[in-house]
Amino acid sequence: MADERVIVVTGVAGYWGNRMVTRLLEQDDVHVIGIDDETPQVNVDGLDFIQADLRNPLLIELLRQEEVDTVVHLKFRETLAASESGFEQNVMGTAKLLGACGEAGVPRVILKSSTMVYGARPDNPMFMREDHPLNGSKKYGYVRDWIEIEKYADSFQEQNPDTLLAILRFGNIVGPKADTPMTRFLREEEAITLLGFDPMMQVIHEDDVVSALAHAVNGAEAYRGVFNVASEKGMPLWKMLGLATKLPIPILHPFAYWSVSLGGPRLAPLPLDYLRFPCMGDMTRMRDVLRFTPQYTPEETVREFSAQQRVRKLLGKKSRETFEQDRLRDTLERRKRVRERGGASKRARRKSHAE
Repeated sequence: MADERVIVVTGVAGYWGNRMVTRLLEQDDVHVIGIDDETPQVNVDGLDFIQADLRNPLLIELLRQEEVDTVVHLKFRETLAASESGFEQNVMGTAKLLGACGEAGVPRVILKSSTMVYGARPDNPMFMREDHPLNGSKKYGYVRDWIEIEKYADSFQEQNPDTLLAILRFGNIVGPKADTPMTRFLREEEAITLLGFDPMMQVIHEDDVVSALAHAVNGAEAYRGVFNVASEKGMPLWKMLGLATKLPIPILHPFAYWSVSLGGPRLAPLPLDYLRFPCMGDMTRMRDVLRFTPQYTPEETVREFSAQQRVRKLLGKKSRETFEQDRLRDTLERRKRVRERGGASKRARRKSHAE
Protein backbone atom coordinates (compact mmCIF):
# COMPACT_ATOMS: atom_id res chain seq x y z
CA MET A 1 0.00 0.00 0.00
CA ALA A 2 1.31 3.40 -0.98
CA ASP A 3 0.12 5.07 2.19
CA GLU A 4 1.86 2.63 4.54
CA ARG A 5 4.29 4.12 7.06
CA VAL A 6 7.66 2.43 6.96
CA ILE A 7 9.02 1.88 10.47
CA VAL A 8 12.47 0.48 11.20
CA VAL A 9 13.07 -1.28 14.54
CA THR A 10 16.63 -2.19 15.48
CA GLY A 11 17.55 -5.03 17.81
CA VAL A 12 14.74 -7.36 16.69
CA ALA A 13 16.75 -10.41 17.77
CA GLY A 14 16.47 -9.12 21.33
CA TYR A 15 13.53 -9.07 23.72
CA TRP A 16 12.48 -5.42 23.34
CA GLY A 17 12.88 -5.32 19.59
CA ASN A 18 10.88 -8.52 19.19
CA ARG A 19 8.06 -7.26 21.38
CA MET A 20 8.00 -3.90 19.62
CA VAL A 21 7.66 -5.29 16.10
CA THR A 22 4.96 -7.69 17.30
CA ARG A 23 3.05 -4.73 18.70
CA LEU A 24 3.48 -2.56 15.59
CA LEU A 25 2.44 -5.34 13.22
CA GLU A 26 -0.98 -5.41 14.87
CA GLN A 27 -1.63 -2.26 12.82
CA ASP A 28 -2.74 -2.36 9.19
CA ASP A 29 -1.12 0.87 8.02
CA VAL A 30 2.56 0.11 8.68
CA HIS A 31 5.38 -1.77 7.03
CA VAL A 32 7.88 -2.86 9.69
CA ILE A 33 11.52 -3.52 8.85
CA GLY A 34 13.58 -5.22 11.53
CA ILE A 35 17.35 -4.80 11.56
CA ASP A 36 19.81 -6.82 13.61
CA ASP A 37 23.21 -8.41 13.11
CA GLU A 38 21.78 -11.60 14.64
CA THR A 39 18.89 -13.71 13.39
CA PRO A 40 15.78 -13.54 15.61
CA GLN A 41 15.10 -16.77 17.50
CA VAL A 42 11.35 -16.08 17.41
CA ASN A 43 9.73 -15.52 14.02
CA VAL A 44 7.23 -12.66 13.73
CA ASP A 45 4.70 -12.96 10.91
CA GLY A 46 4.80 -9.95 8.61
CA LEU A 47 8.22 -8.70 9.70
CA ASP A 48 10.57 -7.63 6.91
CA PHE A 49 13.89 -8.71 8.46
CA ILE A 50 17.26 -7.47 7.24
CA GLN A 51 20.42 -8.85 8.81
CA ALA A 52 22.91 -6.00 9.05
CA ASP A 53 25.27 -4.28 11.46
CA LEU A 54 24.20 -0.75 12.36
CA ARG A 55 27.74 0.45 11.61
CA ASN A 56 27.45 -0.61 7.96
CA PRO A 57 27.82 2.50 5.75
CA LEU A 58 25.17 1.14 3.35
CA LEU A 59 22.55 1.71 6.07
CA ILE A 60 22.12 5.26 4.72
CA GLU A 61 21.11 3.90 1.33
CA LEU A 62 18.68 1.43 2.94
CA LEU A 63 16.90 4.11 4.95
CA ARG A 64 16.70 6.43 1.97
CA GLN A 65 15.58 3.74 -0.49
CA GLU A 66 12.84 2.44 1.81
CA GLU A 67 11.61 5.98 2.55
CA VAL A 68 11.62 5.25 6.27
CA ASP A 69 9.29 7.38 8.36
CA THR A 70 10.39 6.36 11.87
CA VAL A 71 13.33 4.53 13.43
CA VAL A 72 12.91 2.92 16.86
CA HIS A 73 16.36 2.07 18.20
CA LEU A 74 16.32 -0.89 20.61
CA LYS A 75 19.65 -2.56 19.82
CA PHE A 76 21.52 -2.45 23.13
CA ARG A 77 23.78 -4.97 24.86
CA GLU A 78 23.37 -4.62 28.60
CA THR A 79 26.75 -5.36 30.16
CA LEU A 80 27.65 -5.01 33.83
CA ALA A 81 31.33 -4.24 33.42
CA ALA A 82 32.35 -1.42 31.12
CA SER A 83 34.04 -2.87 28.04
CA GLU A 84 35.32 -1.65 24.70
CA SER A 85 33.22 -4.21 22.82
CA GLY A 86 30.07 -3.04 24.62
CA PHE A 87 30.96 0.59 23.96
CA GLU A 88 31.59 -0.12 20.28
CA GLN A 89 28.28 -1.90 19.80
CA ASN A 90 26.08 0.29 21.98
CA VAL A 91 27.52 3.78 21.67
CA MET A 92 29.25 3.74 18.30
CA GLY A 93 26.43 1.66 16.82
CA THR A 94 23.94 4.30 17.94
CA ALA A 95 26.15 7.12 16.67
CA LYS A 96 26.41 5.47 13.23
CA LEU A 97 22.65 4.86 13.16
CA LEU A 98 21.86 8.47 14.06
CA GLY A 99 24.29 9.67 11.41
CA ALA A 100 22.60 7.46 8.82
CA CYS A 101 19.18 8.78 9.85
CA GLY A 102 20.41 12.33 9.41
CA GLU A 103 21.94 11.62 5.99
CA ALA A 104 18.83 9.78 4.80
CA GLY A 105 16.45 12.44 6.10
CA VAL A 106 14.48 10.14 8.43
CA PRO A 107 11.78 12.37 9.98
CA ARG A 108 11.46 10.67 13.38
CA VAL A 109 13.80 8.72 15.68
CA ILE A 110 12.95 7.17 19.07
CA LEU A 111 15.56 5.99 21.57
CA LYS A 112 15.12 3.90 24.72
CA SER A 113 17.13 5.01 27.77
CA SER A 114 16.88 4.92 31.56
CA THR A 115 16.43 7.28 34.50
CA MET A 116 19.57 5.63 35.92
CA VAL A 117 21.55 8.15 33.85
CA TYR A 118 20.76 10.77 36.54
CA GLY A 119 22.70 8.81 39.12
CA ALA A 120 21.73 8.13 42.73
CA ARG A 121 23.22 10.84 44.92
CA PRO A 122 22.54 12.27 48.41
CA ASP A 123 21.92 15.76 46.98
CA ASN A 124 19.38 14.65 44.38
CA PRO A 125 16.00 16.39 44.48
CA MET A 126 13.10 14.02 45.13
CA PHE A 127 12.00 14.23 41.48
CA MET A 128 14.49 15.08 38.72
CA ARG A 129 13.36 16.80 35.56
CA GLU A 130 14.69 15.86 32.16
CA ASP A 131 17.21 18.73 32.14
CA HIS A 132 18.93 17.44 35.30
CA PRO A 133 22.66 16.66 34.84
CA LEU A 134 23.52 13.05 33.95
CA ASN A 135 25.58 11.99 36.97
CA GLY A 136 25.18 8.21 36.72
CA SER A 137 28.12 6.03 37.73
CA LYS A 138 30.19 4.93 34.74
CA LYS A 139 31.54 1.87 36.56
CA TYR A 140 28.60 -0.13 35.24
CA GLY A 141 28.73 -0.66 31.49
CA TYR A 142 25.06 -0.15 30.74
CA VAL A 143 24.86 3.14 32.71
CA ARG A 144 28.02 4.47 31.05
CA ASP A 145 26.75 3.54 27.59
CA TRP A 146 23.31 5.11 28.15
CA ILE A 147 24.97 8.38 29.16
CA GLU A 148 27.32 8.38 26.17
CA ILE A 149 24.44 7.56 23.82
CA GLU A 150 22.47 10.53 25.11
CA LYS A 151 25.47 12.81 24.57
CA TYR A 152 25.62 11.70 20.95
CA ALA A 153 21.86 12.18 20.67
CA ASP A 154 22.15 15.79 21.90
CA SER A 155 24.81 16.52 19.32
CA PHE A 156 22.75 14.83 16.61
CA GLN A 157 19.67 16.92 17.44
CA GLU A 158 21.67 20.15 17.27
CA GLN A 159 23.00 19.21 13.84
CA ASN A 160 19.66 17.88 12.57
CA PRO A 161 16.97 20.20 13.95
CA ASP A 162 14.38 18.97 11.42
CA THR A 163 14.52 15.43 12.81
CA LEU A 164 12.07 14.72 15.62
CA LEU A 165 14.18 12.88 18.19
CA ALA A 166 12.44 11.48 21.27
CA ILE A 167 14.33 9.80 24.14
CA LEU A 168 12.29 7.78 26.62
CA ARG A 169 14.06 7.37 29.96
CA PHE A 170 12.35 4.48 31.71
CA GLY A 171 12.34 3.85 35.43
CA ASN A 172 13.27 0.43 36.85
CA ILE A 173 11.66 -2.05 34.46
CA VAL A 174 10.01 -5.04 36.14
CA GLY A 175 8.07 -7.86 34.52
CA PRO A 176 7.74 -11.65 34.42
CA LYS A 177 9.83 -12.01 31.24
CA ALA A 178 12.04 -8.92 31.08
CA ASP A 179 15.73 -9.30 31.93
CA THR A 180 16.75 -6.00 33.51
CA PRO A 181 19.04 -4.88 36.35
CA MET A 182 16.02 -4.66 38.67
CA THR A 183 14.57 -8.07 37.75
CA ARG A 184 17.99 -9.66 38.22
CA PHE A 185 18.19 -8.01 41.63
CA LEU A 186 14.69 -9.23 42.58
CA ARG A 187 15.31 -12.77 41.32
CA GLU A 188 18.06 -13.31 43.87
CA GLU A 189 16.97 -15.51 46.77
CA GLU A 190 18.41 -12.98 49.19
CA ALA A 191 18.51 -9.28 48.42
CA ILE A 192 21.54 -7.32 49.58
CA THR A 193 20.58 -3.95 51.08
CA LEU A 194 22.65 -1.27 52.74
CA LEU A 195 22.15 -0.97 56.47
CA GLY A 196 20.25 2.19 57.37
CA PHE A 197 19.09 3.01 53.82
CA ASP A 198 15.66 2.55 52.25
CA PRO A 199 15.54 4.73 49.10
CA MET A 200 12.41 5.41 47.11
CA MET A 201 12.20 3.55 43.79
CA GLN A 202 10.24 4.06 40.58
CA VAL A 203 9.20 1.03 38.58
CA ILE A 204 7.40 0.44 35.30
CA HIS A 205 5.86 -2.77 34.02
CA GLU A 206 7.45 -4.27 30.92
CA ASP A 207 4.09 -4.06 29.08
CA ASP A 208 3.94 -0.32 29.79
CA VAL A 209 7.44 0.05 28.31
CA VAL A 210 6.23 -1.41 25.01
CA SER A 211 3.04 0.69 25.18
CA ALA A 212 5.03 3.89 25.75
CA LEU A 213 7.30 3.18 22.79
CA ALA A 214 4.31 2.39 20.58
CA HIS A 215 2.60 5.57 21.79
CA ALA A 216 5.66 7.60 20.81
CA VAL A 217 5.51 6.04 17.33
CA ASN A 218 1.76 6.37 16.81
CA GLY A 219 0.82 9.40 18.90
CA ALA A 220 -1.35 12.08 17.37
CA GLU A 221 1.52 14.51 17.93
CA ALA A 222 5.13 14.22 16.83
CA TYR A 223 7.10 14.11 20.07
CA ARG A 224 10.50 15.71 20.51
CA GLY A 225 12.87 15.78 23.47
CA VAL A 226 13.46 13.69 26.56
CA PHE A 227 10.71 12.08 28.63
CA ASN A 228 10.95 10.32 31.98
CA VAL A 229 8.57 7.34 31.85
CA ALA A 230 7.49 5.39 34.94
CA SER A 231 4.72 5.23 37.48
CA GLU A 232 4.43 8.64 39.13
CA LYS A 233 4.15 6.99 42.52
CA GLY A 234 7.36 5.77 44.11
CA MET A 235 7.90 2.80 46.39
CA PRO A 236 10.40 2.27 49.22
CA LEU A 237 12.98 -0.39 48.45
CA TRP A 238 12.05 -2.46 51.48
CA LYS A 239 8.37 -2.45 50.53
CA MET A 240 9.33 -3.65 47.07
CA LEU A 241 11.34 -6.48 48.56
CA GLY A 242 8.41 -7.40 50.80
CA LEU A 243 6.02 -7.57 47.83
CA ALA A 244 8.58 -9.64 45.96
CA THR A 245 8.91 -11.94 49.02
CA LYS A 246 12.66 -11.41 49.14
CA LEU A 247 14.70 -11.65 52.32
CA PRO A 248 16.65 -8.40 52.80
CA ILE A 249 20.24 -8.86 53.94
CA PRO A 250 21.38 -5.50 55.36
CA ILE A 251 25.14 -4.99 55.35
CA LEU A 252 27.34 -2.02 56.19
CA HIS A 253 27.76 0.07 53.08
CA PRO A 254 31.59 0.46 53.36
CA PHE A 255 31.90 -3.33 53.33
CA ALA A 256 29.49 -3.64 50.38
CA TYR A 257 31.41 -1.09 48.32
CA TRP A 258 34.70 -2.76 49.21
CA SER A 259 33.37 -6.17 48.11
CA VAL A 260 32.12 -4.84 44.77
CA SER A 261 35.39 -2.99 44.18
CA LEU A 262 37.23 -6.31 44.56
CA GLY A 263 34.79 -8.55 42.72
CA GLY A 264 33.55 -6.10 40.11
CA PRO A 265 29.98 -5.18 39.13
CA ARG A 266 29.06 -8.85 38.62
CA LEU A 267 28.54 -9.11 42.40
CA ALA A 268 25.63 -6.66 42.27
CA PRO A 269 23.25 -6.27 39.29
CA LEU A 270 22.35 -2.77 40.52
CA PRO A 271 24.97 -0.13 41.34
CA LEU A 272 25.07 0.14 45.12
CA ASP A 273 24.41 3.88 45.04
CA TYR A 274 20.86 3.10 43.81
CA LEU A 275 20.29 1.02 46.96
CA ARG A 276 21.43 3.96 49.06
CA PHE A 277 20.20 7.24 47.56
CA PRO A 278 17.09 8.27 45.58
CA CYS A 279 16.95 8.39 41.79
CA MET A 280 13.42 9.48 40.89
CA GLY A 281 12.31 11.17 37.68
CA ASP A 282 9.71 13.92 37.43
CA MET A 283 6.81 12.67 35.28
CA THR A 284 5.27 16.02 34.34
CA ARG A 285 6.38 15.85 30.70
CA MET A 286 5.20 12.24 30.41
CA ARG A 287 1.78 13.27 31.66
CA ASP A 288 1.33 16.68 30.01
CA VAL A 289 3.36 16.49 26.79
CA LEU A 290 3.68 12.80 25.89
CA ARG A 291 0.19 12.25 27.33
CA PHE A 292 1.03 8.73 28.39
CA THR A 293 -0.16 7.00 31.55
CA PRO A 294 1.24 3.60 32.66
CA GLN A 295 -1.55 1.09 33.22
CA TYR A 296 0.15 -0.84 36.03
CA THR A 297 0.67 0.56 39.52
CA PRO A 298 4.02 -0.20 41.21
CA GLU A 299 2.31 -2.65 43.57
CA GLU A 300 0.63 -4.52 40.71
CA THR A 301 3.92 -4.67 38.81
CA VAL A 302 5.93 -6.17 41.65
CA ARG A 303 3.11 -8.50 42.78
CA GLU A 304 2.77 -9.97 39.29
CA PHE A 305 6.54 -10.45 39.05
CA SER A 306 6.61 -12.18 42.43
CA ALA A 307 3.64 -14.41 41.62
CA GLN A 308 5.17 -15.51 38.34
CA GLN A 309 8.40 -16.37 40.13
CA ARG A 310 6.50 -18.52 42.64
CA VAL A 311 4.56 -20.29 39.90
CA ARG A 312 7.76 -21.01 38.02
CA LYS A 313 9.12 -22.76 41.09
CA LEU A 314 6.12 -25.10 40.99
CA LEU A 315 4.97 -24.53 44.54
CA GLY A 316 1.73 -26.34 43.85
CA LYS A 317 -1.88 -25.79 42.79
CA LYS A 318 -2.65 -23.42 45.65
CA SER A 319 0.00 -20.96 44.52
CA ARG A 320 -1.22 -21.08 40.92
CA GLU A 321 -4.80 -20.43 42.00
CA THR A 322 -3.70 -17.50 44.17
CA PHE A 323 -1.69 -16.11 41.27
CA GLU A 324 -4.69 -16.33 38.91
CA GLN A 325 -6.93 -14.56 41.44
CA ASP A 326 -4.42 -11.78 42.05
CA ARG A 327 -3.81 -11.31 38.34
CA LEU A 328 -7.53 -11.04 37.52
CA ARG A 329 -8.09 -8.64 40.45
CA ASP A 330 -5.29 -6.37 39.22
CA THR A 331 -6.59 -6.59 35.64
CA LEU A 332 -10.06 -5.49 36.75
CA GLU A 333 -8.58 -2.56 38.66
CA ARG A 334 -6.53 -1.45 35.64
CA ARG A 335 -9.54 -1.65 33.32
CA LYS A 336 -11.59 0.39 35.79
CA ARG A 337 -8.90 3.10 35.90
CA VAL A 338 -8.76 3.21 32.08
CA ARG A 339 -12.55 3.61 31.86
CA GLU A 340 -12.51 6.38 34.47
CA ARG A 341 -9.72 8.25 32.65
CA GLY A 342 -11.57 7.83 29.35
CA GLY A 343 -14.78 9.16 30.87
CA ALA A 344 -12.98 12.17 32.34
CA SER A 345 -11.37 12.88 28.97
CA LYS A 346 -14.72 12.74 27.18
CA ARG A 347 -16.33 15.07 29.71
CA ALA A 348 -13.45 17.53 29.24
CA ARG A 349 -13.87 17.45 25.46
CA ARG A 350 -17.66 18.00 25.73
CA LYS A 351 -17.08 20.96 28.05
CA SER A 352 -14.52 22.41 25.65
CA HIS A 353 -16.94 22.12 22.70
CA ALA A 354 -19.76 23.67 24.70
CA GLU A 355 -17.64 26.68 25.53
